[in-house]
Amino acid sequence: QVQLVESGGGLVQAGGSLRLSCVVSGRSFSTRVMAWWRQAPGTEREFVAAIARTGDDTRYSDSVKGRFTISRDNAESTVTLQLSSVKPEDTAVYYCAARYGTVVTRTSAYSFWGQGTQVTVSS
Repeated sequence: QVQLVESGGGLVQAGGSLRLSCVVSGRSFSTRVMAWWRQAPGTEREFVAAIARTGDDTRYSDSVKGRFTISRDNAESTVTLQLSSVKPEDTAVYYCAARYGTVVTRTSAYSFWGQGTQVTVSS
């Protein structure tokens, strides 16, 4: 059984920073690709960032590239998303997800999902 639990969401002013964390329980964290997705009201879930099993490959959506940073700590079974220079359009529920295999950006490729954490950016 794999469980993903996100934390760190909240209210932040535009231009500010926020750090999201996702702790993964169960075995074999280091064998999984980890990713962050987000979903704003009335929109489809959107890919944000992903990181390979060893952390040597990362992908970002164009909308967050240069502002967000994904990292992982395999010893702590944790993946982190650092949000910087946030904008009101970053407001969404942020989800942590995991999959076996390579880094991909298709929602359907991820088998394990957390419950999400709300990020609200005020202007």
